[in-house]
Amino acid sequence: MIERGITWYTQLLSGTGLSDGMLVFIENATIIVVTIILAALADLIVKRIIISAIATLTKRTKNDWDDVFVKQKVFNRLAHLAPALIVYYALQYIFDATDLVKFLGNLTQTYMILVVLMVIDSLLNALHEIYTKLPISKGRNIKGFIQVVKIIFYFIAVILIISAFSEEPPKSLMAGLGAMAAVLLLVFKDTILGFVASIQLSANNMVNVGDWISMPKYNADGDVIDISLNTVKVQNWDKTIATIPTYALVSESFNNWKGMEESGGRRIKRSINIDMNSVTFLSPEQIEKLGNFHLLKDYINNKQQEIAEFNKSLNLEEGVVTNGRKMTNLGVFRKYMEEYLHHHPMISNEMTFLVRHLQPTDKGLPVEIYVFSKDQAWANYEAIQADIFDHTLAILPEFDLNVFQNPTGSDFQKLTE
Repeated sequence: MIERGITWYTQLLSGTGLSDGMLVFIENATIIVVTIILAALADLIVKRIIISAIATLTKRTKNDWDDVFVKQKVFNRLAHLAPALIVYYALQYIFDATDLVKFLGNLTQTYMILVVLMVIDSLLNALHEIYTKLPISKGRNIKGFIQVVKIIFYFIAVILIISAFSEEPPKSLMAGLGAMAAVLLLVFKDTILGFVASIQLSANNMVNVGDWISMPKYNADGDVIDISLNTVKVQNWDKTIATIPTYALVSESFNNWKGMEESGGRRIKRSINIDMNSVTFLSPEQIEKLGNFHLLKDYINNKQQEIAEFNKSLNLEEGVVTNGRKMTNLGVFRKYMEEYLHHHPMISNEMTFLVRHLQPTDKGLPVEIYVFSKDQAWANYEAIQADIFDHTLAILPEFDLNVFQNPTGSDFQKLTE
């Protein structure tokens, strides 16, 4: 139909008596003007009418996924194909297929390839955004796979563009790239490593967006905010952003605190050093004093009875320290801390619970508290831990125990007074 119209127009111009050169010029100028008008009209119809109608329709639907396609501009980018197709097919009727027409045709074809590439890019972004809203996305991050698919399409687009200008079939170009495999492996080394690492991270569920990880080598200690093909971004607690190569999470060690967050508790593991010179047996006066402690009343009564029966079985006289058993201030203090923590409302009694001695050193005898708080929030966790050790340090003198610490200037001043 288009060819018939051009033929009719050519015959009409021939009847005017114009020269052949002028006829060709007017014919081509007319085709160019008509092409520009049709391309502008197609662009106007598609963008102002069709795209607007699609956007209005998606707002009325109950589904969210169609809104994502509009948000990612899938339809907007697709609309750019309409004027490009008109220009591409109109070029075959201009200038009798000269080199300039071939160049413009290749240029238009390249533009269409880039438009299709951008449409695919937006489509993949939309699909990824839809996936992140699904429950399954919490355990599997596919951003790395999306980026790999994008790279494949970018590669195909480059091959098609080169093929358009070189007039070589894509298969021939693909075969020629085999010789460049070594160079490509070198150039895209990090990308290839990142791709393999992304598969391992996803398959083994090693890390996901939102996990708290720590990796001192890269000064990373905070929440994972993004996992891409080449990098993993971690927002540290001081709000700085640490960037870690994706493959480093596979080839090197890091801590993922996800298990702690899912357990319902957060570990408190801290010790205080007791001056071993202050550890003694309890005197009757001390026993009576500590027996008035609500948390120790039952323990001291039961322990006294147990020790008395044991010593009696050995026919030991009262007051004899050797061979017999007696309570120590450190042992009673340790029992007090156990009872205190058992009754603490923010300490879990269902997870590991220890108040223990560590190896004595030249800095005293460490008494370690190893328990789990019920609250995992950082500020609340630190407050619980601080309250426990505030109380621990304040209650020590009641047991006639001293904390070991290196002497300071005030200690020497007291000695000289």
